[in-house]
Amino acid sequence: MPDHRPAIIGVMGPSACTADLAAKAEELGRLIAAAGYTLLCGGGAGVMEASAKGARSQNGLTVGIMPGHDAASSPPNPYIQLPIFTGMSEARNLVNVLSADVIVAVGGAYGTLSEIALALKCGKPVLLLDSWDCTPPGPELAPKPARVSSPQDAIKAIGEILS
Repeated sequence: MPDHRPAIIGVMGPSACTADLAAKAEELGRLIAAAGYTLLCGGGAGVMEASAKGARSQNGLTVGIMPGHDAASSPPNPYIQLPIFTGMSEARNLVNVLSADVIVAVGGAYGTLSEIALALKCGKPVLLLDSWDCTPPGPELAPKPARVSSPQDAIKAIGEILS
């Protein structure tokens, strides 16, 4: 990671989530910003909105990689400061992955699963918080995702990965 910018932490998760998962995503966003990292997400509702809300509560920078070509086709959630409109729909998941230094999957639907797989394929570190069971079938597949049990464990793991 370049020394001239804060690390970018990608928080990936579904646009529909439970109140418990939203609370975890919000706390994770708060911890990401408090640590001085930039939060990147898909810019929509659910886990994305909750994590961005948490980051903004600490005056953190939030980036949303949007599926549409403008705000009319894919309005960013109110906590996204820097929306990037891709016009790529679900293909934007690769932009999410390649733009982040570390990926944290919080919960997840199939879009989140694709981001986990893309991140692993691209050699990005992946942390799983209440997310998919992504145990590779053989030892030849690396890197492997790491499971964390809380937002606090995730931020600790992020610090270790980035050090």
